Amino acid sequence: MEPDRIGPDTTPRRPLKDRIAGVPRNIIRSLTTKEGLIGDYDYAFLFTPKLPFMKKSRQTAPFFGLNDKMPIFLALILGFQHALAMLAGLITPPIILSGSGGAALDTDTAQYLVSTSLIVCGLLSAVQITRFHIYKTSYFIGTGLISVVGTSFATIPVALGGLSQMYESGFCPSREVDGVLTRLPCPQGYGAIIGTACICALLEIGLSFAPAKVLKRVFPPLVTGPTVVLIGVNLIGTGFENWAGGSGTCRSRPEEGLFRLCPTINAPHPLPWGSAQFIGLGFSVFATIILCERFGSPIMKSCAVVVGLLVGCIIAAATGYFDDAGITRAPAASFIWVKTFPLSLYGPMVLPFLAVFLVLMMEAIGDITASCDVSRLEVEGRTFESRIQGGVLADGLNGMLACLCTITPVSTFAQNNGVIALTRCANRKAGYCCCFFLVVMGVFSKFAAALVAIPSAVLGGMTTFLFSAVAISGIRIISTVPFTRRNRFILTAAMSVGFGATLVPDWFAYVFTYEGDNGALRGLMNAVELVMETGFAVTAFLSLFFNLILPEELEDEAMEMTANTVDERDDEKEWERIRRPSQIKAMRKSEDIRQSTDVEASSIGGNKTTTIRDD
Repeated sequence: MEPDRIGPDTTPRRPLKDRIAGVPRNIIRSLTTKEGLIGDYDYAFLFTPKLPFMKKSRQTAPFFGLNDKMPIFLALILGFQHALAMLAGLITPPIILSGSGGAALDTDTAQYLVSTSLIVCGLLSAVQITRFHIYKTSYFIGTGLISVVGTSFATIPVALGGLSQMYESGFCPSREVDGVLTRLPCPQGYGAIIGTACICALLEIGLSFAPAKVLKRVFPPLVTGPTVVLIGVNLIGTGFENWAGGSGTCRSRPEEGLFRLCPTINAPHPLPWGSAQFIGLGFSVFATIILCERFGSPIMKSCAVVVGLLVGCIIAAATGYFDDAGITRAPAASFIWVKTFPLSLYGPMVLPFLAVFLVLMMEAIGDITASCDVSRLEVEGRTFESRIQGGVLADGLNGMLACLCTITPVSTFAQNNGVIALTRCANRKAGYCCCFFLVVMGVFSKFAAALVAIPSAVLGGMTTFLFSAVAISGIRIISTVPFTRRNRFILTAAMSVGFGATLVPDWFAYVFTYEGDNGALRGLMNAVELVMETGFAVTAFLSLFFNLILPEELEDEAMEMTANTVDERDDEKEWERIRRPSQIKAMRKSEDIRQSTDVEASSIGGNKTTTIRDD
């Protein structure tokens, strides 16, 4: 009980955290105490590089669980680290789709799309992290984990293919310059992309209410793995074109030995596509990423792609390849719906986008499973399945909301799993800080303008590495599949056509030659052609079909059971190997104490043996 109040001089004054009415004590303590602001975390661990002459430290950072107490300063640092790790993936799709190889939008619109991508991804990530319960049902929206979302790479091949059809059919305007067909800005084409994707998102929303076990059975890693591989392989071509100077008409070389200067004749220091200077700029980014991985501190490793992009921009600016006109012209701030696009449904892209959302759904299931694993949460049971259901539903809703907010669909990114594993922080407070920094980056449009002004060669060096990481993620998914005869056959059959369509994208262009007046029939043929020319869509449909019709053989089932048993034993050996020597020593000491206790108790009890255990 509080002491009686005698007078102002003798009344014991309570701490500030107890005197502010209406504010929870834990919030006041976190804002007014050293423990709440800074804590005792070893911040040097995050910023200490691993140079050859420095002594290697075996110290590891403490693990922060989902709802553990965490200092505010540390949450801000780790949240900013998450934002930097996501940055490159968030800005790449809008830059590619608004460039000369996409909808050829003007610079101001491209800057707006980058700003909007950052803002929308920050807001929709908060939906995944928060996890809402749908009233009077057993369903959820969101995972409740650090599930940061970003603009999906899977939409890029479909959108680029659809835009190519739009320019060829006259839906988007173009003109001939020096014998080369040049694309003119096509905001209606971009509006058709996001309008079609918005409707197709209903597929993922509907499938989210199916049991997680059914989804895993119909869409196993045997289906999703090769699909993700083909997405990465397809995108690497775009990254390599930018590495050499640019994509679209920039690469064209008209007859009579004329070369197209990149990115335009009015750009600072224009050069022909494939010049050594462009290759060198992209290589500076690539080499920096490698150096960060080898010698960088933990915080540098998780955002190595951004560090490489920064180094490439510095070199490009110093050598005269950077144009700051767009940065100067950009407004001070931006937000959603500053610019809008006419939404419409483009029939030929419906089937490819349905395949995209199937892929996004299975990517979400894999990413959520990995997030639970690195967050030290259960990966089976009712709670885990509810996280899967809520994450897939939020993924579909976020994809629809993103399209309504004028950007292409978003999906749960896998980069944050690596950041969680590296920093040992799965705390949602850091996730909310990440969302805050993403929104702030997007609101200040000068930052987005600087990202749009990055030369194509610098951007290509970064995106090539980034898209390769997508392909490697697909290979990792495939590695979880036992290589039985049936599974090898399905992978071969599905990926053979997928790789062929990726390497020779116009192989199906002359199958349908209908030129009549039936617009519906022409749209259907264009849709089939777009699917057949999109490698990952062909692979997705073929692997799904073969997985459903080809039965398991008895010897394949036996081999799969044996493989699972071997994997469990390997996991146990790996756990014993990585366990700290101090932990092993403490366990042995504890076991010795138990044995001695058992012996003493047995001797004291005489003929009647009494066993005393610590546990």
